[in-house]
Amino acid sequence: MSTSTEQLSEQLAATTLLRFATAGSVDDGKSTLVGRLLHDSKSVLADQLEAVEHASRSRGQEAPDLALLTDGLRAEREQGITIDVAYRYFATPRRRFILADTPGHVQYTRNMVTGASTAELAVVLVDARNGVVEQTRRHAAVAALLRVPHVVLAVNKMDLVDYREPVFAAIAEEFTTYASELGVPEITAIPISALAGDNVVEPSANMDWYGGPTVLEHLETVPVSHDLTACHARFPVQYVIRPQTAEHPDYRGYAGQIAAGAFRVGEEITVLPSGKTSTITGIDALGESVDIAWAPQSVTIRLADDIDISRGDLLAPSGDAPATTQDIEATVCHVADQSLAVGQRVLLKHTTRTVKAIVKEIPSRLTLDDLSQHPNPGQLVANDIGRVVVRTAEPLALDAYADSRRTGSFLLIDPADGTTLAAGMAGESFATGKAVAVVEDEEGWDF
Repeated sequence: MSTSTEQLSEQLAATTLLRFATAGSVDDGKSTLVGRLLHDSKSVLADQLEAVEHASRSRGQEAPDLALLTDGLRAEREQGITIDVAYRYFATPRRRFILADTPGHVQYTRNMVTGASTAELAVVLVDARNGVVEQTRRHAAVAALLRVPHVVLAVNKMDLVDYREPVFAAIAEEFTTYASELGVPEITAIPISALAGDNVVEPSANMDWYGGPTVLEHLETVPVSHDLTACHARFPVQYVIRPQTAEHPDYRGYAGQIAAGAFRVGEEITVLPSGKTSTITGIDALGESVDIAWAPQSVTIRLADDIDISRGDLLAPSGDAPATTQDIEATVCHVADQSLAVGQRVLLKHTTRTVKAIVKEIPSRLTLDDLSQHPNPGQLVANDIGRVVVRTAEPLALDAYADSRRTGSFLLIDPADGTTLAAGMAGESFATGKAVAVVEDEEGWDF
């Protein structure tokens, strides 16, 4: 059965999925906003709401605390804060959502990196009474670094500033100016009260001066790109299928999930890192043969030639194959409690391929508070973001992170215990559009 790319795009558009993350400082109301979204969009089961009401009464609260819908850890409920990334799934008639509610504490910045790494939109909350603070700028910088295409500034607790427009306008202008300097492509500011429900799902009667969308309306209508032709087609091989049965004596297929773009029967592909070429003779999806398959489908691809292909190899169109390299320069977000030092031996995991590597250099560490670069820090510790140069034992086919967040990213892993040390973005550098300071101590030594 032959299906055109246009028809496939229409099918995808009809069932679009938006991944988004929330971020903000402590007590800005992230969990309350998420709870309000779930509650007012009728995405909360009756027993969940009953449990929240019971927990709220036990804490002496008359109204249900909607933040408890996402703060699932006992420590989170006891402290009234978010510690770990809480994922929630919900849907409206217009779109499906995967939401990552991330912590606000500085020491949990790495958790925001985790939640926002696959997000297409980030909701950054600001307390209307406090305005843009240090952690607000930190979260805007992380969103810019991870190339999140859409950022929503949700100015929360407008009820506590009497719903005054000048308060909202000043905060929106300050944040928009800062985020634009970081290179955030699209910023939408929305005044809300998560506790009262103003402009979350329903328009607020208290802010008639605001004529923009509610948070949910924006989430439902923000464009999510599914342009198959614009993506670099990439297929990391996860498993080689050779049943060797009487029914299929010569069957050889390469199974995995398409990371980006689309593949078609008859297309010439290149196998990386070997560089050998062949032609796609068949694509099997869900037990049926198809003429075309696209990301993120899991399929089995059959080739015309008997080539030595194994787990970790990458299939790409011959006219659009990435170059292979053993020297990788990237920006990494350090997520482990143990440090990452120059000369350290690590494992590098890129898609389905894991290779040995060594950290050759750490040229700089970024301070998100003032966007200054500290050269040659020697090591990175938890929540640090810095530039690294890594040498791998085997060639890897990486795209630039700017071109593909999926095939331009990788993990650095401790070979001793399997701990994830850092999340990396190949070829990525932090560009703010303005001069970046280099900080030295009083004696002139680099930090």
